[in-house]
Amino acid sequence: MSADDLQLVGKCLAGDAAGLRAFVERFQNLVFGLCLRMLGHRHDAEDVTQDVFLRAIRSLHHWDGERPLEPWLLTIAANRCRTALTTRKRKVRSLVAEDPAAPQPTQLDLGDELELALATLRDEYRLCFTLYYAQELSLAEISKIIGSPEGTIKTWLYRARRELAQFLRDRGVAPVMNDHELQ
Repeated sequence: MSADDLQLVGKCLAGDAAGLRAFVERFQNLVFGLCLRMLGHRHDAEDVTQDVFLRAIRSLHHWDGERPLEPWLLTIAANRCRTALTTRKRKVRSLVAEDPAAPQPTQLDLGDELELALATLRDEYRLCFTLYYAQELSLAEISKIIGSPEGTIKTWLYRARRELAQFLRDRGVAPVMNDHELQ
């Protein structure tokens, strides 16, 4: 645990406005990046990011100072994203969504293709993939954040890679690969 984190949390708990601002500024990109990848919409990610910081600041007194702060924040963010996705699925949609696997009139760049592919994954696959590759967390850290065994996380990562590869192949972006190459 970093002394800077302890000092920053101390300022937040004391109600120091500059400390609260510094807390948000320090972790804003980390939390927003996860939310954007999970939710796929900038506006939704911004809303959930705000909610994450409100909840985190209200709950800082529950944070265990012996543990790293980032995984604790990412756990809150992952839970808020899952709640937002569940709420989104319950809403009645008036428009029929386009099939993301349908051929597009113009070829997107690889980053856009990957974002499109990530949007097709199940929520837990996308969360694991994002935490592992974008946030560079270990299987053990992801397991603690999500609350699932490491074996399950490993399986979800494998399935996410397989589904992403298939989506990209179907779109003509990736070469054909066998299961051994996805591990």
